[in-house]
Amino acid sequence: MTQTPASPTTAHPRPHLTHTVLNQSVPRVDVNEYEANQVLREAITRHDGGWGDAELVEIGALVGTEQFQHDAKLANTITPQFHPFDRWGNRIDEVEYHPSYHRIISASIAHGAHTRCWADPQPGSHVVRAAAFYLFGQIEPGHACPVSMTHAVIPSLELQPDVAAQWVPKALSRSYSPELSADKSSAIFGMSMTEKQGGSDVRANTTVAVPVGTGGPGAEYLLTGHKWFCSAPMSDAFLVLAQAQGQGGEGLSCFLLPRVLPDGTRNSFRIQRLKDKLGNKSNASSEIELDGTVAVMIGEPGRGVRTIIEMVAQTRLDCVLGSAAGMRQSVAEALWHARHRAAFGATLVDQPAMTAVLADLALESEAATVTAMRLARAHDEDASDSEKSFRRLATAVAKYWICKRGPHHAYESLECLGGNGYTEDFPLSMRYREQPVMAVWEGSGNVIALDVLRAMTREPDSVGAFDAEVNLARGTDPTLDAHLDQLRRDLGELAGLDAASAQRRARRVVESMALALEASLLVRFSPAAVADAFIAARLGADRAFEYGALPTGTDLGAILARH
Repeated sequence: MTQTPASPTTAHPRPHLTHTVLNQSVPRVDVNEYEANQVLREAITRHDGGWGDAELVEIGALVGTEQFQHDAKLANTITPQFHPFDRWGNRIDEVEYHPSYHRIISASIAHGAHTRCWADPQPGSHVVRAAAFYLFGQIEPGHACPVSMTHAVIPSLELQPDVAAQWVPKALSRSYSPELSADKSSAIFGMSMTEKQGGSDVRANTTVAVPVGTGGPGAEYLLTGHKWFCSAPMSDAFLVLAQAQGQGGEGLSCFLLPRVLPDGTRNSFRIQRLKDKLGNKSNASSEIELDGTVAVMIGEPGRGVRTIIEMVAQTRLDCVLGSAAGMRQSVAEALWHARHRAAFGATLVDQPAMTAVLADLALESEAATVTAMRLARAHDEDASDSEKSFRRLATAVAKYWICKRGPHHAYESLECLGGNGYTEDFPLSMRYREQPVMAVWEGSGNVIALDVLRAMTREPDSVGAFDAEVNLARGTDPTLDAHLDQLRRDLGELAGLDAASAQRRARRVVESMALALEASLLVRFSPAAVADAFIAARLGADRAFEYGALPTGTDLGAILARH
């Protein structure tokens, strides 16, 4: 005989439903990342980029969609796979990316995040391009590496007009195709300089370039050697350095290396392995072996560093932009969480300790964005000689400091989310792993600090131009004035030191220069509440090393209202 089960509401009361979600923030999707970024919008208008506003609004809406964010997650979790051979044993040296990666980079290229400033040069063109790059990199940073290199290659290519005539139109194209083909009307570029025995000392490179004929600029060479780092190995062409031989000229020279030769055959480009990196997971980085690889000399023989440095200068600016974009993502995610979660009777953003941390993070983000966009404007074609001198020094200074600030900023933002921030379900764990690469690529800390010293010595006008820029804010704040006075003394003393002593002091002076630049720009371009808080927190007598220890009287609400 069967028994009828007792009613759960009488004999056995139903337990509390534990899967009801309470006090979690709603998904941060369908936010227009451009319209929501007041600091960026102000910079676009200020630096003559208003004509690009409509497309930036379109980009902001796109990267804020749930689908784009999902693609970003997939691209960083289903990572590139290396296939040395096809099924029949033929050597193919291909890297397979998840379709999400191709959708992201295709959208980025379609919106001109790579070369729109070269295709349509006008006042503010670098600013609009920088903003597009920033917005795409804010959500998915890995694809930004080949986008940046494609942007940066143009000045170097133009040093060799016959080669530029063939390749520049392809780089300017807004279409994207991942296939390796000689018939493509578009091209993505990469760069490979470092070798396992030299690292940053590229003049120690041992890759050899033997001319096919007499050699010289624009001539074909056969390259043999091993490159220790080659990012985005599925790019259509690369700039590389090699030691030229033969009567066409000798010494370390720059070469354009295509993946596919004009007759459609694959160039000798042996991928040895993909690097297992801390972050930057969606972007494949590799070691490559060159063995009789066909390449064309770009620029003068023996002047390879001088030729490729044009590309390096542009990618250094993109490192600044990438770090600033990462700070924006970090602040946006931290603030979103804090505004949607409550603890101890109030939303997190209204808890005084959390308010101070968030405002401090917002200050750092605003300073980085304002500085990055000012530098972008200095790269426009209408730049005066003083602007060019300013950007030469200021780009290196900003690259050193802003990129170094990125990792700790990402960590502190991650901590605002508590345990959620430490999981891969939220984007700040990816961002925390990503930020260090901006400080490493295109010159780590010592390399950049030494480059600043080199610029001061070889291009002394750059010091005067930098000094003139930061002193535009003089007279507005006594703490800033005192910092500027000390900076002038430091620069004067640095110029009189021997090489070893100058190197030992370089980092401290570059840091001082960077803070002077950020503070002066905030005084000129941001509300007083922002500038005053930044100067007090970064230059004041009671400045602290950790985020959240802002001076008493800081207008936290005014700072956060901009973010």
